[in-house]
Amino acid sequence: GRLIELGSVSNNDDHCSFVKEVKSDTVKTSEAMCPPSKKSRRESKNHEIVMEEDIWREFPEDLFEVVSARLPIASFFRFRAVCRKWNSLLSSHSFSQECAQVEQPHPWFYTITHEDTNTGAMYNPLLKKWHHPSMPSFPAKEIILPVTSAGGLVCFLDIGNRNFFVCNPLTQAFRTLPSRSVHDWSRIAVGMTLSAKGNAYEIMWLEANGDYEVYSSVCNSWTRPGSLPSHIKLPLDLNFRSQAVAIDQVLYFMRANPDGLVSYNMESHVWRQFSIPLPPHSTDHILAECRGRIILIGLLTKNAATCVCIWELQKMTLLWKEVDRMPNMMCLEFYGRQVRMMCL
Repeated sequence: GRLIELGSVSNNDDHCSFVKEVKSDTVKTSEAMCPPSKKSRRESKNHEIVMEEDIWREFPEDLFEVVSARLPIASFFRFRAVCRKWNSLLSSHSFSQECAQVEQPHPWFYTITHEDTNTGAMYNPLLKKWHHPSMPSFPAKEIILPVTSAGGLVCFLDIGNRNFFVCNPLTQAFRTLPSRSVHDWSRIAVGMTLSAKGNAYEIMWLEANGDYEVYSSVCNSWTRPGSLPSHIKLPLDLNFRSQAVAIDQVLYFMRANPDGLVSYNMESHVWRQFSIPLPPHSTDHILAECRGRIILIGLLTKNAATCVCIWELQKMTLLWKEVDRMPNMMCLEFYGRQVRMMCL
């Protein structure tokens, strides 16, 4: 939801010149009975109309924001290169708020390879294409891992130097969060939520011993809103392969012993615990969210056959219901093999 500063911006004035190609074989009314004279392909390509700058210069800026906020993410690059005025418009605070109100039907997926943030890649499911943007030069050179995200921002954890970074992979801008003291940085679960207006975010880390803190981008500080209630069993056997998911302002963490979920409301500061048995014969569980629904992805193995399955949490029964699975022809690739899965 945050936009990029491009180095290559048009050198035109603040107003933009619109150019549109039109067909050159238009027939006048008085000549309707006569066949139109056919232009050559070269003439058709060169026949352009420059729309009146005096008219389009006064086009309301708020309409530009409304329209451009609904463009595919990749179109932002081309849109901002039109002229200086559009470039500055799309980096404005009002445009960021407009983007926050638009639901992105095809969110991008971010991943790294070999624990190296410089080889980060983003997958665009709409175009079925991988993008390989250069990543910012973080001050630390240790192992830096992406641990959570919200609103187009990615939160990284530097395990060696015990720091969090919040980064916009498109703009390459990042913020170093105030350092914290955690007992075991490799054994924490991290979640992130975006404010209703989209102009602020909060990050929470949770340890197995029940310690936790919440970071506010508005205050640029960490706080301890309280402690876990006594009815939540400690230590928390958290699934660290599956990071937290956020629905509205509620974070959900996956746990074992007992199997289920632990949730925390970032607004009301209320903790809840849900005992939910895992689907039989399933492994490699990853928690996900889809349009406000809690989803479980995992491997289902039975009689040497393995496939990827998707379950949805039923709110009334608090049970996992299978809603989809990998086609049988694809599952044959896993037959009789030891398979491990990581899901984005």
